[in-house]
Amino acid sequence: MASDRRTLLADAALDVLADEGMRGLTHRAVDRRASMPPGTTSAYFRTRAALLTGLVAHLVQLDQAELQTTADELPPLRTAEELVDGMVTLTRQRLTGEGRRRSLARHACAVESVRDKELREILVPRENAGREAVRLFLAKHGVTDVENRTHALLTCIDGLVFDRLVNGGEIQREALEGLVAAALR
Repeated sequence: MASDRRTLLADAALDVLADEGMRGLTHRAVDRRASMPPGTTSAYFRTRAALLTGLVAHLVQLDQAELQTTADELPPLRTAEELVDGMVTLTRQRLTGEGRRRSLARHACAVESVRDKELREILVPRENAGREAVRLFLAKHGVTDVENRTHALLTCIDGLVFDRLVNGGEIQREALEGLVAAALR
C-alpha cells in the first residue's frame, strides 16, 4: 500500500510540476492534486528534496518503460528511413499528451539538477532500449565513433523537443533526416 501511495503522490507531483512549474511544486499542492488529506505528501516525502528525488526517480522509471515499449514495437532498424521513423514516433510521444507533461517536468528537473548532485545522478543519460537501438544502427552502418555520435544525435533530438515545448509546433521530419544523415557521415 505504501508504494502505491508513493507512486500516486509521485504522479501527482509530476502533474503539479508540469502545470505550475518548480515554484508551484509544494507538498500542499501535491496533496490537493492527489486528493489526499493535508500532510500526506510530507509523511511520504518529508522534505522538498525528498519530494523532488521521488518525482525524478518515478519520471525516469516512466521514461525507461516508454522507451522499452517503443523499442519492442519497432522492428530492428535497417535503414536510415526506419531510424527516422522511430525518431518521429519518439518526438511525437514527447510532445503530445502525457508525454508532453513528462517532458515539461523532465526539463524543469534537469535545470534543477544543475545545483543538486543527487538529482543529476538520477537523471544522467543511461542505457535504455532507444539508445541501444541507435548505437547498434550506427555501428552496423560503419560509424567509427559510435558512442559520441549516438550521444550527439540523441542530444540534438532532446534539443529539438525542448525547442518545440517552448515555442510550440511539431518537429519536421526533414530536421530528423538531417540529423541522421549527419550522424552517418
